[in-house]
Amino acid sequence: MKKGLLIIISGPSGVGKGTIRSYFMNDPELKLAYSISMTTRSPRVGEKDGIDYIFTTKAKFEEAIANDELLEWAEFVGNYYGTPISQIEKLRNEGKNVILEIEVQGATQVREKCPDALSIFIIPPSMEELEKRIRGRRSEPEEVVQQRLAKADKEMKMMNNYKYIVCNDDPKLAADLISSIIKRNMETAE
Repeated sequence: MKKGLLIIISGPSGVGKGTIRSYFMNDPELKLAYSISMTTRSPRVGEKDGIDYIFTTKAKFEEAIANDELLEWAEFVGNYYGTPISQIEKLRNEGKNVILEIEVQGATQVREKCPDALSIFIIPPSMEELEKRIRGRRSEPEEVVQQRLAKADKEMKMMNNYKYIVCNDDPKLAADLISSIIKRNMETAE
């Protein structure tokens, strides 16, 4: 069985990564599996442990770092986020194409460890639109909103480190483009 692709999808907070992914995630042609990140942050309304994230304690996360059990990890606004290696390898060995929806710092770590990873950066149509989306969530205090906007500005400068850049002006069109990128890379990997 052919090993699956490792697909990195990054972009600033609020750009619509999850919305875009929802359009193509269940396409059987793509043979996708979503890598669930581990985090120490509290669940948002509607998020479920083991589905949206693996919610854990700071002590357990730091133990995973010390034991080199994470493909990548980062700390942001006082919380850790990371990707367990064992889960990724199991899925890829089953022939699944694994989607990592991660931030720029984590993506850099993954590209260093897995240079064959397919990397896609999603950009907003404008920074004004991104701010509107972040504020539209109404899930975080102003201080966190400002931190996310400052981080987004820095992340946008990293987009040229990715193989593909996709603008999310229309989530369905962005999803269709990413789907075709994945299919093309599946063909060339065979």
